[in-house]
Formats: sequence, C-alpha cells, structure tokens
Amino acid sequence: MGKEKQANPESQYGEPVEYDPSFDGPIKKRGCTDIICCVVFMTVLLGYIAVGIVAWLYGDPRQVLYPKNSTGWFCGTGPNINRPALFYLDIVKCATGFNVMAAALNGFQCPTTQICVEKCPTDFTAVSPLDYAPNVKPTNVFKQSLCAPSLNLSHTDMTVKEIVEKELCPFYTIPTTSVIGRCLPDVSLLGNMPPDFSNNPGLPPSVSETANLLMNGTGDILNGLSARDIGVRIFEDFASSWPWILTGLAIAMVLSMLFLLLLRFIAGVVVWLLIVAVLCTGAFGIWHCYWQYANYKSLSASITDIGFTTNVSFYLKVQETWLAFLIILCVVEAILILILIFLRNRILIAIALIREASKAVGQMMSTLFYPLLTFVLLLVCVAYWASTALYLATSGGAIYKVVALNSSMSECRRINGTVDCNPQTFKASDYPTCPSAACIFVKYNTEGLLQRNLFNLQIYNVLAFLWCVNFVIALGQCTLAGAFAAYYWAFNKPDDIPMAPLSSAFVRTLRYHVGSLAFGALILTLVQAVRILLEYIDHKTRTAQNACARFILCCMKCCLWCLEKFIKFLNRNAYIMIAVYGKNFCTSAKKAFSLIMRNIIRTVILDKVTDLLLFFGELLVVGGVGVLSFYFFSGRIPLPHSAAQSETLNYYWTPIITVVIGSYLIAHGFFSVYSMCVDTLFLCFLEDLERNDGSLEKPYFMSKNLMKVLNKSNKMPKKKK
Repeated sequence: MGKEKQANPESQYGEPVEYDPSFDGPIKKRGCTDIICCVVFMTVLLGYIAVGIVAWLYGDPRQVLYPKNSTGWFCGTGPNINRPALFYLDIVKCATGFNVMAAALNGFQCPTTQICVEKCPTDFTAVSPLDYAPNVKPTNVFKQSLCAPSLNLSHTDMTVKEIVEKELCPFYTIPTTSVIGRCLPDVSLLGNMPPDFSNNPGLPPSVSETANLLMNGTGDILNGLSARDIGVRIFEDFASSWPWILTGLAIAMVLSMLFLLLLRFIAGVVVWLLIVAVLCTGAFGIWHCYWQYANYKSLSASITDIGFTTNVSFYLKVQETWLAFLIILCVVEAILILILIFLRNRILIAIALIREASKAVGQMMSTLFYPLLTFVLLLVCVAYWASTALYLATSGGAIYKVVALNSSMSECRRINGTVDCNPQTFKASDYPTCPSAACIFVKYNTEGLLQRNLFNLQIYNVLAFLWCVNFVIALGQCTLAGAFAAYYWAFNKPDDIPMAPLSSAFVRTLRYHVGSLAFGALILTLVQAVRILLEYIDHKTRTAQNACARFILCCMKCCLWCLEKFIKFLNRNAYIMIAVYGKNFCTSAKKAFSLIMRNIIRTVILDKVTDLLLFFGELLVVGGVGVLSFYFFSGRIPLPHSAAQSETLNYYWTPIITVVIGSYLIAHGFFSVYSMCVDTLFLCFLEDLERNDGSLEKPYFMSKNLMKVLNKSNKMPKKKK
C-alpha cells in the first residue's frame, strides 16, 4: 500500500474523491461551522455599531461642512441658511495672529470678528477720517449686511468710531472670493487697489505687504479652487444630464447581457479568435523588431558605446536592443504555439465549461442581478465607515476664549486667551476695562475620554470596515457557488434543478456558515491591514529612505500583494466547497487546494482562458460605452432640435467619467457572476471525474458536450423489449 502511494505523484495532494451513492449536490443536512469566529464577528459588529452611536452622539459634521461665525452659529444652515459665506472683518489678523491664538488657531478661525454673509464683498471700501465726525450716521458709512447681526445700524446710538473699535462693522473691505465657504482675498485683484484706498490711514502700508501677509496666513488655500463652487457645478451637471447617464448605464447592461448570451453559442469562436489575435500580435512584434534590427544594421554604435543612461530612447537606436527584443518575442511565440499544440484538449475543456456556465446562468437569470444586493451591502458599509469617520473626527466640543481685538491696554493683555466664554451668551459689557473684548473660537476639545481615544477608534473603524466588506463579498461568492453547484449536480437538467436555488443557497449560507465566511474574511483583512500599514510607513519615511530601504519596502509590498492575491484565490475556492459540503473553512480550503493541485494544468488553462474572455468582455463594454458617451456629451453627436450637451454642461467630462465608472461596475458585476459560475462548475467537474466513471452505478453528472470533449459517456440501461 505504501509503495503504491509513493508511486502515485498525486498522493501528496490527497487521494481522489471517493464515490458516494447518497451525494446528489449541495448537502442538505449540515450544521453551523466556525462558531467561535461567528461569535467574534458578531461581537465586533456590535462594537462597531456602538462606536457609530457614540460618534453620532458626540460628533458634529457641520464643523467640516460649514464655516462658523464668532457667535458659534454655522453659516449656510439653520438661522443662517441664506448666508452661506463667512466674512472676516479684519482679514490681515488671519495672517499675523498673536500669542496663544497663533498656535491654537483651527478651522480657519481668526482673532477677528467673523459674520455670515450672503455673498463676499468684491470692491475696495474704507472708513475715512471724515467719517469719524459726530454728525455722520453709521448707515451712511457701513452696510448692514457686512455688520454683526447684534448691531442694528438704524437704531444704534454708537458712533462710527465706537463701531470700528468694537469690530462690529468692517473698517475696510477688499475684493474677496468664496473659498470653501470663506471670504478670502482675491490676490489677482489686489494690484488694482485705488490710490485713495491705499493712502487711507490705518490700512496696511503697501499692497505687496498686504498680499504677503495674506498669503502667509492662509497658506495654500488662496491658490486652490473653491471646492464648494466646483461641487455645485458638478451637481448641476448631474441634475441636467442624469437621464442620459442612466441611458448610458442601461446600454452597458444590455451589452453585458448580450456578450454573455453570445458566449453560450459562439464561445469557441470567441476563444479561438482571441488566441489567434494574441499569436498575430506576437508575429507582428517579431516582424517589427526584425525590421528595426535591419534599419539600424548600418550603424556602428553599440550598447557599450552608450553606457548607462536614463534616456531609454538612446537604447532604441541600437541594433543589439532590437535583436534582444526579437529573440525574446520569438521564444515567447514558440512557447505559446507549443502550449497551444500540446494543451489544445484542455483548452477545449475550458471552452465547454464556459458554454456550460452560459447555460447555467440562462437557467438561473436571477443570479445576474444578485450583484445588486452585494453592491447595496457594500454601499452601506462604505457609507457607515465614512459617516463614522467624519463624526469621530468632529466629536470634540468647540472651546471659546475671551480675546482682545485690541490688546494695547494692560487689562486686555491680562484676559487675552485665558478666560472661557460662550459666544451665544457673551456680553462685552462684562469687561468694561477692555472694550475690545470678544468671544472667539480657539480650538476643539481634545482632553475628554473620547477625544483621547479617537485614533484607536479610527483604527477600529477601518479594520471593522475591511472585515465587513470582505464578509459581504464572501457571502455573495458562497451564495452563487451554492446555486451553481445545485445546477451542476442535477442529473437531468433542467428538470432536476431544485426550486429557487439562489434563495435556498443564500438562506443556507446565512444560517450555517457565517462563521466560516467571517474566518476567511478575517484572514484577508489582516493581510490588507498590514499592506495599509506598510504603505503608511513608506509614505511617512519616503524622504529619509535610501536605495536599500526603498528596495526592501518594495519587495515587502510585492510579497504582501502576492499573498493577498493567493488568499483571495484560496478563499474563493474554499467558499465553493463550503457551499457544497458544509464543512468549516480550514477543511474546505484544504479540500479545494488539494483538488486544484491534483489538476493544476487544467486549472491554469481554465483560469487564463476565462480571464482573457472576461477582460475582453469588460474592455468591449466599458470602451464602447465610454467612446459613445464621449462623442455624445462632448457635442460630436448632437440631438436634433436640441442644444449640444457640451454647451449645457459646466464640465462635460463629469457625466463621461460617471458613465465609464458605472459601466465598469455593471460589467464587472455581470462577469463576476459568470466567473464564479465557471469556477464552481470547474471544481464540480473535477470531483465528478474523480467520483464517477460513467457506469450505471456511477454515472457522470457533466453535460453531454463535456463528455464528448473528454471522449466519455454514460452507459445507458438496456430498454425492455
């Protein structure tokens, strides 16, 4: 017995599957698997929900979405819904800063009065010395829309000088533009400052100095674009072009279904056309290299004459380079031809399996729409992760301090930035010795229990998100595998296919195998987390790395990438075995790996042929719809009796990118079902060959087309006379 095992080279990957007369497809009687991992996964989910609730209770995303005025109210929402922009009464103070404010400044808050306005000022104005006369009314000097809401210019007893000292109205205005909801100076217009404005007492000494102060104080924001304006324009493009976007996505869905339908009838033609196209491309490459080699034959220059250079074009002008390319392409072309000659039967098996997969999908059309459920669940995961991260980041309460807008007085310097206050109940009259006192935002609280653990909670948020996403993908793969396995193991197709195989597989997977799916998803999540950590380390230490460190990090990232791909491949096949036999994850992974290794050549051929087909299909759908949308939205295909789309859109590339991304998701969703079907049928096919021999006692479950390719058949019982 031992000698027979040593003589059998396949014994190291396990013995072939034995015949089981009671086996007729996915096991009906099964129990829960990997219960411990199921409990851990449920506990993590409950903790994830708790983190989201805590973040929702203490977070306030308005701190990121909307600017805040000096009294703590947000612009563009609530009572200030018609005043979306934040105006700084003395923008120069944002550039200079002072004492504690210089370090504590946060959220583009400045040591000056800030008010919400309908639109940013766009002209040069300044209070002149003549305006300080007692008989000058504030209504003739200031605009009510640019003054603090607490001040009513028509009913105030304060003079212009008192209003300026208390910063209730701006002493001057310059052209500004809305940048992320803040009225920041339009630097391109500062050079047009009129002389009567620049010579006004109290203003900054020169235009250039003002520009430098503003640039230093607001950083790169002034050089950026208004994200809010761009967002509004993009939203307008979506609002005007959404029917055509949906039309493009519908075309992508129809093309995907047509391609899968064609595979049912002309799969062999498509596969051989692709193979011939690859060989012809290689032949053209060989001819081109020989032609270039002959052209540079008269030149005396060689690689040794050029030496080492980073300019690749120099090497392309040397005869030895094209000779090397010629030899490499000839070797690759010869290998491909030999593979085609010796493995043609296995390619025929792959084509037959692809046809069988088309029949299976045709019998269970509901499987084509299952990716919609997966997409919705993934969308929920992404939305929950993003909202939790946003609420956690804004969970600190705002801290306000009493700040002296004019700190020349000693009493003002004493209270400056040292006294807490509430901007909505603050009264300047409580500080009679410092008339310029104001309640200004300083920073967000970072001293609470929640705030001290924000970093840990954000890490938990990311890890739980990855685990949930991988679990949702695993659920979809296992459900589809159960449905397609039920199709394969139906002896008389389609009569023996069970009722609602997709729904049955989904319920069965959720009832018994949540733990196993969570186990496989956890392994993949840990590898992805290590990859993210490595990318973070590489990003943070990039400036301090030498060549050796970069090489080591590159090798580590490459190894982790390969490991992640291998785990995805192993998990995918393990889920198929779980769907069929109902065993735990480790047993199913071992069984699938052994079965694949006993048929490694068939596996490689099928995998590559399927990948080539799906790549060609996705390229056809995405490329075709993308080109069509480009010609339409750019105005090259105008509709009759209507304006060109490019004339009605702010950015015509917005719907184009949306259609291309949506087409890829639709095509990938359809073809992922098809790919899962092929993989499931392939593993069932391999087990069918090991279990059965075509006799009356052990008939094959494979289709007649597959049996014809393998020169096999089932022995039919003799008919009675």
